[in-house]
Amino acid sequence: MARWQAAQCASDLQAFASLLRADRWQTLYRGVYATQTGQPSREGTLWAAVLRCGPTAALSHFTAAELDGLTDRPSDATHVAIPGQARVWLSADEFSHGLPRIVLHRSARLSSAKHPARTPPRTRIEETVLDLVELAPTFDSAFGWLSAGCGRRLVTPAHLRAATGRRAKMRWRADVMAALDELADGVLSNLERGYVRRVERPHRLPLAKRQVRLRQGPRSAYLDILYGEFGLALELDGLTAHPAESRWLDMRRDNYFAGSGIITMRYCWADITGRPCEVAGEVARVLRQRGWTGTLRSCSPSCRANSHDQG
Repeated sequence: MARWQAAQCASDLQAFASLLRADRWQTLYRGVYATQTGQPSREGTLWAAVLRCGPTAALSHFTAAELDGLTDRPSDATHVAIPGQARVWLSADEFSHGLPRIVLHRSARLSSAKHPARTPPRTRIEETVLDLVELAPTFDSAFGWLSAGCGRRLVTPAHLRAATGRRAKMRWRADVMAALDELADGVLSNLERGYVRRVERPHRLPLAKRQVRLRQGPRSAYLDILYGEFGLALELDGLTAHPAESRWLDMRRDNYFAGSGIITMRYCWADITGRPCEVAGEVARVLRQRGWTGTLRSCSPSCRANSHDQG
C-alpha cells in the first residue's frame, strides 16, 4: 500500500499509522508499506518500487525485461519509468534497509508505452526491448536484445518495427531497421548476423534458410543455416548457444542428418570475425561439389575466398 492511495481519506491515514506503530505493517520505501511482517517477496518489492514513484509510474528497462522473460537474471536495481512532467524525489536513506535502489527513467510517451493490463505495471515488451537497445554500449549488445525478444517469441520483428517508427528519436535507427529485416529472415544471434554480413552476402554465396526445423526421429531439431538445395548445413557454435556439455547432442544430430544426405560444417566466432573470406571459400567449395554453379565474389582486393574455393 502507498500513502498516496489513501491521501483523500484521513481515517485511512490514521489506520496506516496505527498498524505501523503496532508493527503489523512495515515501511518499505518512503510512504510505501508492506501489509505483513517479514521479508517481502520479489513481486512485493517490485510493487513497492512502482508505488513509490506514483500512480503513473511503470516498471521498465531491465526490470520489465525480467518480468516478461526477456532476461533470466534479476536486475540489482529496480528500473521505473515516469512521465516527463512527473516529480519524484528519492533519497539514499530509503535504500538502507536492504531493498534495491530505484533507477528513474523519464519518458514523454509513457502513457502509450505502458502495458494496459499487466501487473505490476510495466512497459510493453516491444518498448522494453527498444529501451534496452538504446542503453546498449554497442550495437552487438543492442542486437542481442532484439534477438532475445524475437528468439524467445515474446515479440515479432513487425511489432518492433512499428514501435521504432513511433519514436521521434531512436539511437541506431537505421541499424535497428536493418537488423529487424535480418531477424524476420531467421537470423537470431550476433554470430549468424556476422555470417550473413561478413561471409554470405559480400561473397555472393547462395541465400540460405535460417533456423530450419527438421524431424530428427521422433522429435524436432533446428539447423542454424541450411543450403537445402545442396544438402549443406552450417552450425555456428557460440559458447552460450552450444555449451561443451551439449556437444554430444550436436554430434548425434549431425550424424542423423548425414544419413539423409545433409552434411554439416561448423564455425565459431573466431572463424566468422577473423577469417570470413576463408570461410566463404570453404563453404563455396563444398557447395560447388554439390551442384552450385554460381560465382564466388571477392569482397576486397585482398580477399582470399577464391583461393580457398579452389582448395
